Amino acid sequence: MRFAIQARLDDRSQKRLAVLVRELGWSPSQVVREGLRVLEASHLRRKKRGVIGLGKFSSGAPDLGSNKKHLRGFGR
Repeated sequence: MRFAIQARLDDRSQKRLAVLVRELGWSPSQVVREGLRVLEASHLRRKKRGVIGLGKFSSGAPDLGSNKKHLRGFGR
C-alpha cells in the first residue's frame, strides 16, 4: 500500500535533506524511508531484556542471580 505524506521542513532540515540526497545518491523519499527505518530500529524495538526462565524454578527465590543472600560465598 502506498502512502504519501507532506512535511514542512525548516531551513536546516531542508539543507540536511539536500546533502543526504546528494551524498547518497538517493531520492528524498528514500532518505525519509531509511530515516524511519533507523528510528524504528533504535527506539521502538527496545524491549526490556529479562532472564530466560526467570521464575520458572522450584527454589522459591524469584531471582537467584541478584539475591545477595543466595550469592554469599559464591566464587570462593
